[in-house]
Amino acid sequence: MTDTARPAIRLMPKADARAIRWGAPWVYADNLVTDRRTRGLAPGTLAVLQDAERQDMALVAVNPGSKIMARIIDRDPAAVVDKAWFARRFARALSLRETLYAEPFYRLIHAEADGLPGVVIDRFGDTAVVQPNAAWAEAHLDMMVEALAEVTGVASVLKNASGRARSLEGLDDVSKVLLGAMPEGPVRVSMNGATYMADLAGGQKTGLFYDQRENQAFVQRLSKGARVLDVFSHVGGFGLAALAGGASHVTCVDASAAALELASQGAEAMGQGAAAFATRQGDAFDAMTALEDEGLHFDVVVCDPPAFAPNKQSLEAGLRAYEKVARSGAKLVAPEGGYLALCSCSHAAVLEKFRNACLRGVGRAGRQVQIIYTGEAGPDHPLHPQLAESGYLKALVFRVLPL
Repeated sequence: MTDTARPAIRLMPKADARAIRWGAPWVYADNLVTDRRTRGLAPGTLAVLQDAERQDMALVAVNPGSKIMARIIDRDPAAVVDKAWFARRFARALSLRETLYAEPFYRLIHAEADGLPGVVIDRFGDTAVVQPNAAWAEAHLDMMVEALAEVTGVASVLKNASGRARSLEGLDDVSKVLLGAMPEGPVRVSMNGATYMADLAGGQKTGLFYDQRENQAFVQRLSKGARVLDVFSHVGGFGLAALAGGASHVTCVDASAAALELASQGAEAMGQGAAAFATRQGDAFDAMTALEDEGLHFDVVVCDPPAFAPNKQSLEAGLRAYEKVARSGAKLVAPEGGYLALCSCSHAAVLEKFRNACLRGVGRAGRQVQIIYTGEAGPDHPLHPQLAESGYLKALVFRVLPL
């Protein structure tokens, strides 16, 4: 039965206890008995989850103010969450990444899929950037950082508090240095033979998106000698990979001047100047319209937009936006044919819906295509089998046939 030092929360009789026993990592508020005592628990409190018959099931982190009221922390209800507990999680995650990658640049912790609900950690050499997006993680942050440094050997740990998930948990948006020092400038990261400049202090999310690594590698294979357009490029994710693959010229388009400056720095670090690399700053849709009006075409067009459908409520509008992106991108592929890569990081837009939206857009552009590649996030972003949200990324590459 329950350790008396820990509070207990209980599933309602109608709740599906089997889903929890089979690995579901979340328990929603409407599946729990929420009496005054439960509602009074401080966000991040560790508690024992019981079924309707008061049998202990798991150790959970509770946040009464969140729709996800309980997150499974450990399948052992009596587990002790201390530095050694975190160290075991980090060691398990590290062993996979060290198997996959020769250099320490990767996502180390992918939240629930790596056994740390709501926690994202990206590694940039001897610096790690932590996003503690759940109240329990914030409450255990000091212990977590100690274990992280001990297991990985990183010298600096930064906290990134941006993002909508923290506000949903009632957490602040204050980013800071937790260990060591802030890097003096952008960190140089090598992937797929390309050089990226990651701004760990002021960049988006943790500074660089590792999840597209394998998809960028595929597009790179199509880019030798090609004119390449990378729309929503951020710091040049697909564009710099294409440049490393022998593209004759790359144009990166993004709304952020700071991101494009980092992309340019990456190109310079690769020894590629203005003759091979250019940027356009501004709204992506406006930029694609301008390129079309100028009569410009490309052999490879990549569009990797932000999440247009972050939840079910925004799904239909998001799918229309993806269709618009596909139409605009397809129009910019050379009349003699080429390739179009389209991506979505919206978990609500499942692959079939996203693919259909893309095909509608391509059709409206008057182009015919073959689907030659379907990708997802790389293996340092593992998929939790019972959590569809952890499989958010989709990448489709089309061969666009000649007109």
